[in-house]
Amino acid sequence: MIEKEDPVISEEEAAQYDRQIRLWGLDAQKRLRGSRVLLAGLGGLGAEVAKNLILAGVKGLTLLDHEQVSEESCRAQFLVPVTAQGQNLAKASLERAQNLNPMVKVHADPDRIEDKPDDFFLQFDAVCLTGCSRDLMIRVDQLCSKHNIKVFCGDVYGYYGYMFCNLGQAHNYVEEKPKVVKPSGESNDGPKAKKAKVDPNETTMVKKTASFCTLKEALAVDWTSEKAKAGLKRTPVDYFLLQVLLKFRTDKGRDPDPQSFPEDSQLLRQIRDDVLESLSLNSDLLNDDFISYCFSEMSPVCAVVGGVLGQEVVKALSQRDAPHRNFFFFDGRKGNGVVDYFGPN
Repeated sequence: MIEKEDPVISEEEAAQYDRQIRLWGLDAQKRLRGSRVLLAGLGGLGAEVAKNLILAGVKGLTLLDHEQVSEESCRAQFLVPVTAQGQNLAKASLERAQNLNPMVKVHADPDRIEDKPDDFFLQFDAVCLTGCSRDLMIRVDQLCSKHNIKVFCGDVYGYYGYMFCNLGQAHNYVEEKPKVVKPSGESNDGPKAKKAKVDPNETTMVKKTASFCTLKEALAVDWTSEKAKAGLKRTPVDYFLLQVLLKFRTDKGRDPDPQSFPEDSQLLRQIRDDVLESLSLNSDLLNDDFISYCFSEMSPVCAVVGGVLGQEVVKALSQRDAPHRNFFFFDGRKGNGVVDYFGPN
């Protein structure tokens, strides 16, 4: 659906996107500026993703959120002014978002994403979902997969964060690699001269293809299978934590709230036991420590996960560099992230 690239880039665009063009090339930038993106959820993570996509130079970005600005949302994200409490979150974020880059068409939509018909999502080249329920994310992901629309999901829960991407069965991209210099047949320098050498001063662009599974497949791994059991030790515990937090959101219609810490802590513990039992796994796999660290959105974690998520959207739309396949998990307590794949190969 990405629009046909304009063969000529204006001087104003060249100046605005000079750094990006030097980094990933003119062709990649042209693909970006022909792309329309939907961003659902304008919490702390959503604001970070919006900033990164607008500065990167997509053609258009739609901000979708039906929630109202609260005191907490003013603290969690930087696009809404403190005077906007009570207003729609998407509309209140519009002015500052647009001011980041006048060349990007930013639109605010105050509707509930659950009320949007299927046709609404088909106008975009990429859909990024934050703060959404598991059922909704699966519904949108399955819909977009059928129409070759790239899907990204992400959330931040206290010190924890994740992102998921589904770029389809065959995502084509190019990757810059050091150039391999083949030896000439006339060399008399012995066996070593006949070996190919890598020239660090020259690079070449290599075309590659990656395949992705749907979110439903990634969340429905059969852990009783021998293959899954063999990979259990290498599986980040954050994957199972995500299953617990998504179940909490489904059951309660919200995320864990610091103001309900005693009640929510008990519920998280019970959901942990239920989820792991349903997966035929021992509850010791996810100890009780996680409960103290998964309340509210923490701005530093939003910045890290939002940076990764925004960059993955940019890479996918520009078709430049290898994408994450398909989960990225971040644990702010350890200060590191893990990339892993779940689903059929």
